[in-house]
Amino acid sequence: MIFIYKATNKSGSEISGTVEANDRAGAIDALTKQQLKPVSLKAKGNEVDVGSFYKRFFGSKVKMNALVIFTRQLATMVGAGVPLLRAINSLKDHSNDAVLSAALNTVTLDVQSGMSLADAMEKHPNAFNEVYVNMVRAGEAAGILDEILGRLAQQQEKSATIKKKVKGAMTYPIILLIITIFAFFGLMLFVIPQIGKILTDLGGPDVELPILTQIMLGISDFLINFWYIVIIALAGSIFGFSKFAKTSKGRRTIHATLLKAPVLKNIIVKIAVARFSRTFASLMGAGVSVVESLHVTGKAIGNVMYEDAINNSIAEIKNGKQLSETLAGSPLFPDIVSQMLAVGEETGKTDTVLLKVADFYEEEVDVVLESLSSIIEPVMIVIMGGMVGLIAASVMGPIASIAQNIKT
Repeated sequence: MIFIYKATNKSGSEISGTVEANDRAGAIDALTKQQLKPVSLKAKGNEVDVGSFYKRFFGSKVKMNALVIFTRQLATMVGAGVPLLRAINSLKDHSNDAVLSAALNTVTLDVQSGMSLADAMEKHPNAFNEVYVNMVRAGEAAGILDEILGRLAQQQEKSATIKKKVKGAMTYPIILLIITIFAFFGLMLFVIPQIGKILTDLGGPDVELPILTQIMLGISDFLINFWYIVIIALAGSIFGFSKFAKTSKGRRTIHATLLKAPVLKNIIVKIAVARFSRTFASLMGAGVSVVESLHVTGKAIGNVMYEDAINNSIAEIKNGKQLSETLAGSPLFPDIVSQMLAVGEETGKTDTVLLKVADFYEEEVDVVLESLSSIIEPVMIVIMGGMVGLIAASVMGPIASIAQNIKT
Protein backbone atom coordinates (compact mmCIF):
# COMPACT_ATOMS: atom_id res chain seq x y z
CA MET A 1 0.00 0.00 0.00
CA ILE A 2 1.03 3.61 -0.56
CA PHE A 3 0.51 6.12 2.27
CA ILE A 4 0.47 9.91 1.99
CA TYR A 5 2.19 11.53 4.96
CA LYS A 6 2.99 14.83 6.56
CA ALA A 7 5.92 14.78 8.97
CA THR A 8 8.54 16.93 10.64
CA ASN A 9 12.24 16.32 10.04
CA LYS A 10 15.19 16.79 12.40
CA SER A 11 15.23 20.56 11.88
CA GLY A 12 11.52 20.82 12.72
CA SER A 13 10.41 21.65 9.15
CA GLU A 14 7.19 20.05 7.93
CA ILE A 15 7.45 17.96 4.79
CA SER A 16 5.03 15.74 2.87
CA GLY A 17 5.34 12.81 0.55
CA THR A 18 4.45 9.17 0.03
CA VAL A 19 5.80 5.96 1.55
CA GLU A 20 5.13 2.36 0.54
CA ALA A 21 4.40 -0.23 3.24
CA ASN A 22 2.22 -3.27 3.93
CA ASP A 23 0.17 -1.50 6.60
CA ARG A 24 -0.05 1.68 8.68
CA ALA A 25 2.39 0.42 11.30
CA GLY A 26 4.93 -0.41 8.62
CA ALA A 27 4.57 3.08 7.15
CA ILE A 28 5.17 4.70 10.56
CA ASP A 29 8.21 2.46 11.09
CA ALA A 30 9.62 3.44 7.66
CA LEU A 31 9.21 7.15 8.46
CA THR A 32 10.82 6.71 11.87
CA LYS A 33 13.86 5.07 10.26
CA GLN A 34 14.18 8.18 8.09
CA GLN A 35 14.23 10.25 11.32
CA LEU A 36 10.83 11.74 10.54
CA LYS A 37 8.03 12.36 13.04
CA PRO A 38 4.62 11.64 11.44
CA VAL A 39 1.99 14.37 11.73
CA SER A 40 -0.66 12.77 9.53
CA LEU A 41 -0.79 9.53 7.60
CA LYS A 42 -3.48 8.18 5.29
CA ALA A 43 -3.72 5.46 2.68
CA LYS A 44 -3.59 6.64 -0.90
CA GLY A 45 -6.92 6.37 -2.71
CA ASN A 46 -7.69 4.76 -6.04
CA GLU A 47 -6.88 7.84 -8.09
CA VAL A 48 -5.48 7.27 -11.54
CA ASP A 49 -1.67 6.92 -11.57
CA VAL A 50 -0.40 7.80 -15.03
CA GLY A 51 2.94 6.13 -14.38
CA SER A 52 1.30 2.88 -13.21
CA PHE A 53 -1.10 2.93 -16.16
CA TYR A 54 1.79 3.38 -18.59
CA LYS A 55 3.83 0.63 -16.94
CA ARG A 56 0.93 -1.81 -17.06
CA PHE A 57 0.04 -1.32 -20.71
CA PHE A 58 3.23 -0.10 -22.39
CA GLY A 59 6.06 -1.68 -20.41
CA SER A 60 7.60 -1.21 -16.98
CA LYS A 61 11.18 -0.27 -17.85
CA VAL A 62 12.67 3.09 -18.62
CA LYS A 63 13.91 3.53 -22.18
CA MET A 64 17.69 3.53 -22.39
CA ASN A 65 17.83 6.79 -24.36
CA ALA A 66 15.68 8.57 -21.77
CA LEU A 67 17.91 7.38 -18.92
CA VAL A 68 21.10 8.39 -20.77
CA ILE A 69 19.73 11.90 -21.41
CA PHE A 70 18.58 12.24 -17.78
CA THR A 71 21.97 11.10 -16.43
CA ARG A 72 23.93 13.39 -18.73
CA GLN A 73 21.75 16.40 -17.90
CA LEU A 74 21.81 15.68 -14.17
CA ALA A 75 25.63 15.46 -14.25
CA THR A 76 25.81 18.82 -16.03
CA MET A 77 23.40 20.54 -13.64
CA VAL A 78 25.03 19.15 -10.48
CA GLY A 79 28.47 20.06 -11.85
CA ALA A 80 27.21 23.61 -12.49
CA GLY A 81 26.18 23.92 -8.83
CA VAL A 82 22.42 23.48 -9.20
CA PRO A 83 20.96 21.97 -5.99
CA LEU A 84 20.21 18.24 -6.40
CA LEU A 85 16.48 18.45 -5.64
CA ARG A 86 15.98 21.37 -7.98
CA ALA A 87 17.87 19.55 -10.74
CA ILE A 88 15.83 16.34 -10.39
CA ASN A 89 12.55 18.27 -10.24
CA SER A 90 13.41 20.17 -13.39
CA LEU A 91 14.41 17.04 -15.31
CA LYS A 92 11.35 15.15 -14.07
CA ASP A 93 9.03 17.80 -15.49
CA HIS A 94 10.76 17.72 -18.88
CA SER A 95 11.13 13.95 -19.25
CA ASN A 96 9.22 12.28 -22.09
CA ASP A 97 9.36 8.87 -20.41
CA ALA A 98 6.32 8.29 -18.17
CA VAL A 99 7.99 5.49 -16.17
CA LEU A 100 11.07 7.62 -15.48
CA SER A 101 8.92 10.62 -14.50
CA ALA A 102 6.94 8.48 -12.05
CA ALA A 103 10.14 7.11 -10.51
CA LEU A 104 11.73 10.56 -10.24
CA ASN A 105 8.61 11.89 -8.55
CA THR A 106 9.05 9.39 -5.72
CA VAL A 107 12.83 9.86 -5.68
CA THR A 108 12.34 13.61 -5.20
CA LEU A 109 10.05 13.07 -2.22
CA ASP A 110 12.40 10.53 -0.63
CA VAL A 111 15.46 12.78 -1.06
CA GLN A 112 13.45 15.70 0.31
CA SER A 113 12.64 13.62 3.39
CA GLY A 114 16.35 13.01 4.07
CA MET A 115 17.09 9.81 2.16
CA SER A 116 20.26 9.59 0.08
CA LEU A 117 19.89 9.71 -3.71
CA ALA A 118 21.24 6.16 -4.11
CA ASP A 119 18.81 4.72 -1.54
CA ALA A 120 15.91 6.56 -3.18
CA MET A 121 16.88 5.25 -6.62
CA GLU A 122 17.34 1.71 -5.28
CA LYS A 123 13.58 1.53 -4.70
CA HIS A 124 13.04 1.72 -8.48
CA PRO A 125 14.93 -1.19 -10.11
CA ASN A 126 12.79 -0.72 -13.25
CA ALA A 127 14.55 2.61 -13.77
CA PHE A 128 17.92 2.35 -12.01
CA ASN A 129 19.78 -0.97 -12.01
CA GLU A 130 22.37 -2.15 -9.48
CA VAL A 131 25.29 -0.69 -11.41
CA TYR A 132 23.61 2.71 -11.51
CA VAL A 133 22.72 2.70 -7.80
CA ASN A 134 26.16 1.53 -6.64
CA MET A 135 27.97 4.15 -8.71
CA VAL A 136 25.68 6.92 -7.42
CA ARG A 137 26.24 5.70 -3.85
CA ALA A 138 30.01 5.76 -4.36
CA GLY A 139 29.79 9.22 -5.92
CA GLU A 140 27.80 10.57 -2.97
CA ALA A 141 30.25 9.07 -0.47
CA ALA A 142 33.28 10.55 -2.25
CA GLY A 143 31.62 13.90 -3.03
CA ILE A 144 32.12 13.52 -6.78
CA LEU A 145 28.54 12.83 -7.85
CA ASP A 146 28.78 14.96 -11.01
CA GLU A 147 31.90 13.09 -12.18
CA ILE A 148 30.33 9.70 -11.47
CA LEU A 149 27.12 10.64 -13.30
CA GLY A 150 29.23 11.64 -16.30
CA ARG A 151 30.89 8.21 -16.26
CA LEU A 152 27.51 6.56 -15.91
CA ALA A 153 26.15 8.41 -18.93
CA GLN A 154 29.16 7.39 -21.00
CA GLN A 155 28.84 3.75 -19.94
CA GLN A 156 25.12 3.70 -20.77
CA GLU A 157 25.74 5.30 -24.16
CA LYS A 158 28.28 2.57 -24.98
CA SER A 159 25.87 -0.17 -23.84
CA ALA A 160 23.02 1.36 -25.83
CA THR A 161 25.24 1.54 -28.92
CA ILE A 162 26.10 -2.17 -28.71
CA LYS A 163 22.44 -3.11 -28.23
CA LYS A 164 21.41 -1.05 -31.25
CA LYS A 165 24.10 -2.65 -33.40
CA VAL A 166 23.08 -6.17 -32.34
CA LYS A 167 19.43 -5.42 -33.03
CA GLY A 168 20.33 -3.82 -36.36
CA ALA A 169 22.36 -6.86 -37.38
CA MET A 170 19.52 -9.23 -36.48
CA THR A 171 16.66 -7.24 -38.01
CA TYR A 172 17.32 -8.16 -41.65
CA PRO A 173 17.76 -11.92 -41.04
CA ILE A 174 14.61 -12.03 -38.91
CA ILE A 175 12.60 -10.26 -41.63
CA LEU A 176 13.91 -12.72 -44.23
CA LEU A 177 13.09 -15.65 -41.94
CA ILE A 178 9.52 -14.40 -41.42
CA ILE A 179 9.08 -13.92 -45.18
CA THR A 180 10.41 -17.46 -45.76
CA ILE A 181 7.98 -18.95 -43.25
CA PHE A 182 5.00 -17.10 -44.71
CA ALA A 183 6.07 -18.07 -48.23
CA PHE A 184 6.32 -21.74 -47.20
CA PHE A 185 2.86 -21.80 -45.66
CA GLY A 186 1.43 -19.84 -48.58
CA LEU A 187 2.81 -22.35 -51.08
CA MET A 188 1.69 -25.33 -49.01
CA LEU A 189 -1.84 -24.03 -48.45
CA PHE A 190 -2.64 -22.47 -51.82
CA VAL A 191 -0.17 -23.45 -54.55
CA ILE A 192 0.68 -27.12 -53.92
CA PRO A 193 -2.99 -28.25 -53.67
CA GLN A 194 -3.71 -26.71 -57.09
CA ILE A 195 -0.62 -28.34 -58.58
CA GLY A 196 -1.67 -31.69 -57.08
CA LYS A 197 -5.08 -31.33 -58.70
CA ILE A 198 -3.51 -30.54 -62.09
CA LEU A 199 -1.24 -33.60 -61.84
CA THR A 200 -4.18 -35.85 -60.95
CA ASP A 201 -6.20 -34.46 -63.86
CA LEU A 202 -3.33 -35.05 -66.27
CA GLY A 203 -2.28 -38.51 -65.12
CA GLY A 204 -5.50 -39.84 -63.68
CA PRO A 205 -6.35 -40.86 -60.11
CA ASP A 206 -3.97 -43.85 -60.21
CA VAL A 207 -0.94 -41.91 -61.40
CA GLU A 208 2.31 -42.80 -59.57
CA LEU A 209 4.03 -39.65 -58.34
CA PRO A 210 7.70 -39.33 -57.27
CA ILE A 211 8.47 -39.63 -53.55
CA LEU A 212 9.36 -35.93 -53.28
CA THR A 213 6.04 -34.91 -54.81
CA GLN A 214 4.12 -37.26 -52.49
CA ILE A 215 5.92 -35.75 -49.47
CA MET A 216 5.08 -32.20 -50.52
CA LEU A 217 1.44 -33.11 -51.18
CA GLY A 218 1.29 -34.92 -47.83
CA ILE A 219 2.60 -31.87 -45.96
CA SER A 220 0.15 -29.64 -47.80
CA ASP A 221 -2.77 -31.97 -47.06
CA PHE A 222 -1.86 -32.13 -43.36
CA LEU A 223 -1.64 -28.34 -43.06
CA ILE A 224 -5.01 -27.88 -44.78
CA ASN A 225 -6.86 -30.49 -42.72
CA PHE A 226 -5.12 -30.05 -39.36
CA TRP A 227 -4.13 -26.36 -39.39
CA TYR A 228 -5.50 -25.91 -35.86
CA ILE A 229 -3.10 -28.56 -34.54
CA VAL A 230 -0.18 -26.69 -36.11
CA ILE A 231 -1.31 -23.39 -34.57
CA ILE A 232 -1.82 -24.98 -31.13
CA ALA A 233 1.58 -26.71 -31.34
CA LEU A 234 3.36 -23.50 -32.34
CA ALA A 235 1.60 -21.40 -29.68
CA GLY A 236 2.26 -24.08 -27.04
CA SER A 237 5.93 -24.31 -28.00
CA ILE A 238 6.42 -20.53 -27.84
CA PHE A 239 4.57 -20.29 -24.51
CA GLY A 240 6.44 -23.26 -23.04
CA PHE A 241 9.82 -21.95 -24.17
CA SER A 242 9.13 -18.47 -22.74
CA LYS A 243 8.14 -19.99 -19.39
CA PHE A 244 11.18 -22.28 -19.40
CA ALA A 245 13.48 -19.36 -20.29
CA LYS A 246 12.30 -17.47 -17.18
CA THR A 247 13.29 -20.30 -14.80
CA SER A 248 16.77 -20.56 -13.30
CA LYS A 249 17.38 -23.93 -14.97
CA GLY A 250 16.04 -22.65 -18.29
CA ARG A 251 18.25 -19.55 -18.33
CA ARG A 252 21.29 -21.65 -17.48
CA THR A 253 20.51 -24.19 -20.22
CA ILE A 254 19.89 -21.52 -22.87
CA HIS A 255 22.97 -19.48 -21.97
CA ALA A 256 25.20 -22.57 -21.93
CA THR A 257 23.80 -23.69 -25.30
CA LEU A 258 24.38 -20.28 -26.89
CA LEU A 259 28.00 -20.34 -25.71
CA LYS A 260 28.49 -23.60 -27.62
CA ALA A 261 26.90 -22.40 -30.87
CA PRO A 262 29.63 -22.07 -33.57
CA VAL A 263 28.85 -18.54 -34.80
CA LEU A 264 26.99 -17.08 -31.82
CA LYS A 265 29.68 -18.05 -29.30
CA ASN A 266 32.19 -15.61 -30.75
CA ILE A 267 29.70 -12.72 -30.68
CA ILE A 268 28.40 -13.48 -27.17
CA VAL A 269 31.91 -13.75 -25.70
CA LYS A 270 33.01 -10.43 -27.20
CA ILE A 271 29.86 -8.62 -26.03
CA ALA A 272 30.10 -10.15 -22.54
CA VAL A 273 33.80 -9.27 -22.16
CA ALA A 274 33.18 -5.71 -23.36
CA ARG A 275 30.29 -5.33 -20.91
CA PHE A 276 32.32 -6.86 -18.06
CA SER A 277 35.32 -4.62 -18.71
CA ARG A 278 33.38 -1.36 -18.97
CA THR A 279 31.04 -2.04 -16.04
CA PHE A 280 33.78 -3.26 -13.70
CA ALA A 281 36.05 -0.36 -14.70
CA SER A 282 33.26 2.16 -14.07
CA LEU A 283 32.53 0.75 -10.61
CA MET A 284 36.21 0.56 -9.67
CA GLY A 285 36.76 4.10 -10.92
CA ALA A 286 33.86 5.24 -8.74
CA GLY A 287 35.55 3.80 -5.66
CA VAL A 288 33.39 0.71 -5.17
CA SER A 289 35.26 -2.22 -3.59
CA VAL A 290 36.56 -5.03 -5.82
CA VAL A 291 34.23 -7.67 -4.37
CA GLU A 292 31.14 -5.46 -4.60
CA SER A 293 32.12 -4.34 -8.11
CA LEU A 294 32.45 -7.95 -9.25
CA HIS A 295 29.16 -8.91 -7.61
CA VAL A 296 27.28 -6.13 -9.41
CA THR A 297 29.13 -6.68 -12.70
CA GLY A 298 28.29 -10.39 -12.71
CA LYS A 299 24.59 -9.59 -12.68
CA ALA A 300 24.96 -6.80 -15.23
CA ILE A 301 26.50 -9.02 -17.93
CA GLY A 302 23.22 -10.84 -18.47
CA ASN A 303 24.64 -14.36 -18.84
CA VAL A 304 24.38 -16.94 -16.04
CA MET A 305 27.59 -18.71 -17.06
CA TYR A 306 29.58 -15.49 -16.74
CA GLU A 307 27.88 -14.70 -13.44
CA ASP A 308 28.96 -18.12 -12.10
CA ALA A 309 32.54 -17.57 -13.28
CA ILE A 310 32.69 -14.16 -11.59
CA ASN A 311 31.18 -15.53 -8.37
CA ASN A 312 33.90 -18.19 -8.35
CA SER A 313 36.47 -15.41 -8.80
CA ILE A 314 35.01 -13.56 -5.80
CA ALA A 315 35.49 -16.66 -3.62
CA GLU A 316 39.13 -16.98 -4.75
CA ILE A 317 39.81 -13.25 -4.26
CA LYS A 318 38.58 -13.54 -0.66
CA ASN A 319 41.21 -16.26 -0.22
CA GLY A 320 43.95 -13.86 -1.31
CA LYS A 321 44.22 -14.28 -5.08
CA GLN A 322 44.37 -11.46 -7.61
CA LEU A 323 41.49 -11.08 -10.09
CA SER A 324 43.85 -11.64 -13.03
CA GLU A 325 44.85 -15.02 -11.55
CA THR A 326 41.25 -16.15 -11.09
CA LEU A 327 40.31 -15.34 -14.71
CA ALA A 328 43.47 -16.82 -16.27
CA GLY A 329 42.66 -19.96 -18.22
CA SER A 330 38.90 -19.42 -18.09
CA PRO A 331 37.23 -20.43 -21.39
CA LEU A 332 34.84 -17.49 -21.00
CA PHE A 333 37.54 -14.82 -20.81
CA PRO A 334 40.21 -14.52 -23.54
CA ASP A 335 43.83 -14.46 -22.35
CA ILE A 336 44.16 -10.76 -23.16
CA VAL A 337 41.70 -9.92 -20.37
CA SER A 338 43.74 -11.59 -17.61
CA GLN A 339 46.99 -10.22 -19.06
CA MET A 340 45.69 -6.65 -19.17
CA LEU A 341 44.22 -7.04 -15.69
CA ALA A 342 47.62 -8.14 -14.39
CA VAL A 343 49.17 -4.99 -15.87
CA GLY A 344 46.44 -2.86 -14.28
CA GLU A 345 46.92 -4.50 -10.88
CA GLU A 346 50.67 -3.91 -11.03
CA THR A 347 50.35 -0.24 -12.01
CA GLY A 348 47.27 0.53 -9.88
CA LYS A 349 45.29 1.56 -12.98
CA THR A 350 42.88 -1.36 -13.32
CA ASP A 351 39.95 0.83 -14.36
CA THR A 352 41.96 2.64 -17.07
CA VAL A 353 43.32 -0.63 -18.50
CA LEU A 354 39.89 -2.27 -18.54
CA LEU A 355 38.39 0.68 -20.39
CA LYS A 356 40.98 0.03 -23.12
CA VAL A 357 39.92 -3.64 -23.17
CA ALA A 358 36.28 -2.58 -23.42
CA ASP A 359 37.04 -0.26 -26.36
CA PHE A 360 38.94 -3.04 -28.11
CA TYR A 361 36.16 -5.61 -27.76
CA GLU A 362 33.45 -3.14 -28.71
CA GLU A 363 35.34 -2.55 -31.96
CA GLU A 364 35.61 -6.33 -32.38
CA VAL A 365 31.84 -6.62 -31.92
CA ASP A 366 31.34 -4.08 -34.70
CA VAL A 367 33.58 -6.08 -37.07
CA VAL A 368 31.91 -9.40 -36.24
CA LEU A 369 28.40 -8.01 -36.65
CA GLU A 370 29.27 -6.47 -40.02
CA SER A 371 30.76 -9.74 -41.27
CA LEU A 372 27.80 -11.68 -39.87
CA SER A 373 25.35 -9.47 -41.73
CA SER A 374 27.21 -10.06 -45.00
CA ILE A 375 27.14 -13.83 -44.40
CA ILE A 376 23.52 -14.15 -43.28
CA GLU A 377 22.07 -12.50 -46.39
CA PRO A 378 23.36 -15.08 -48.91
CA VAL A 379 22.61 -17.94 -46.48
CA MET A 380 18.96 -16.87 -46.19
CA ILE A 381 18.74 -16.44 -49.98
CA VAL A 382 20.11 -19.99 -50.43
CA ILE A 383 17.51 -21.31 -47.94
CA MET A 384 14.67 -19.55 -49.74
CA GLY A 385 16.03 -20.67 -53.11
CA GLY A 386 16.34 -24.25 -51.84
CA MET A 387 12.73 -24.24 -50.68
CA VAL A 388 11.52 -22.95 -54.04
CA GLY A 389 13.79 -25.46 -55.81
CA LEU A 390 12.32 -28.39 -53.85
CA ILE A 391 8.81 -27.33 -54.75
CA ALA A 392 9.79 -26.84 -58.40
CA ALA A 393 11.44 -30.28 -58.50
CA SER A 394 8.39 -31.92 -56.92
CA VAL A 395 6.22 -30.34 -59.63
CA MET A 396 8.41 -30.63 -62.74
CA GLY A 397 9.35 -34.26 -62.15
CA PRO A 398 5.84 -35.72 -62.45
CA ILE A 399 4.90 -33.30 -65.25
CA ALA A 400 7.88 -34.47 -67.30
CA SER A 401 6.99 -38.09 -66.56
CA ILE A 402 3.34 -37.61 -67.58
CA ALA A 403 4.41 -35.78 -70.77
CA GLN A 404 6.73 -38.68 -71.65
CA ASN A 405 3.90 -41.19 -71.12
CA ILE A 406 1.60 -39.13 -73.35
CA LYS A 407 4.21 -39.15 -76.16
CA THR A 408 4.61 -42.87 -75.98
